[in-house]
Amino acid sequence: MYVSIRDATILHAGYPSIKAGLAALDLSAIEADFTREVTLPSITDPKAPFPVKTDTEVDAYAKHLKENGVKISAFLLANNLNAADLDAEHAWMERAVRVAHRLGVPAVRIDSAMSGQQELPFEERVAKFVAGIKRLIDATEDAPVDLGIENHGYQGNDPNFLHGVFDGVGSPRLGMTLDTGNFYWRGHPMSKTLKTIEEFAKLAKHTHVKNINYPEETRDQQREMGWEYGRYVSPIYEGDIDHKKVVGFLRAAGYDRDLCIEDESLGKFSEAERKDILMKDAEHLKSLI
Repeated sequence: MYVSIRDATILHAGYPSIKAGLAALDLSAIEADFTREVTLPSITDPKAPFPVKTDTEVDAYAKHLKENGVKISAFLLANNLNAADLDAEHAWMERAVRVAHRLGVPAVRIDSAMSGQQELPFEERVAKFVAGIKRLIDATEDAPVDLGIENHGYQGNDPNFLHGVFDGVGSPRLGMTLDTGNFYWRGHPMSKTLKTIEEFAKLAKHTHVKNINYPEETRDQQREMGWEYGRYVSPIYEGDIDHKKVVGFLRAAGYDRDLCIEDESLGKFSEAERKDILMKDAEHLKSLI
């Protein structure tokens, strides 16, 4: 295992570039946002993203990464498998997988959220998601990058939904972008949160690491979804979730990829404090692995 960080998290901390942030944090890997404009982030200039619409452009980007000593642990997709124009959505997702394959990126984060998710019946939501993932896998048999559904938002933090999708798709390429904070955010008590993380660790293809520091009396209670998150979201090293246990679950499952820093508490702090927090986050995770 190794520590990575989301590209957006670096810039949110106030570093002038991804390269500067990685150097300060003594890291070399990022999760990169694959945009709807079919671009990837510049390592040196956040105002000049790289287009990757052609293989020539992808090869230029590979050179850019190598020159700056940066590895991409995963792409982040903010997809919608209930989009009005599913053909366009799938074409974009397929391009992301093909670019990942050409660059040697091992996983693509799949967003579990989709439009209409709270209005549609459970079975219909699962069926739509299964159909979308199957279509993507079938279209990229020659680019066998792993797909990691993030336990994110309303339906992605429902273990029943996740099991329905995994069982329906039935492909070893499909697993989790296992977010260590989101089951807790969903309102699950700490005891259930840890059991659920352990249950899904065997399916991890990629991770997001965050934490929450709830009042002690609420930690093992069922809470409403997202309860007081903005108030209690915390640096990774300060929250309730014991990431030493989480790393143990992942290691026992044979996971050997990244622990990706996604500290959503940074907005509560000044720019100078944000940088210090990320340094402590990185050192904390390094100490666990």
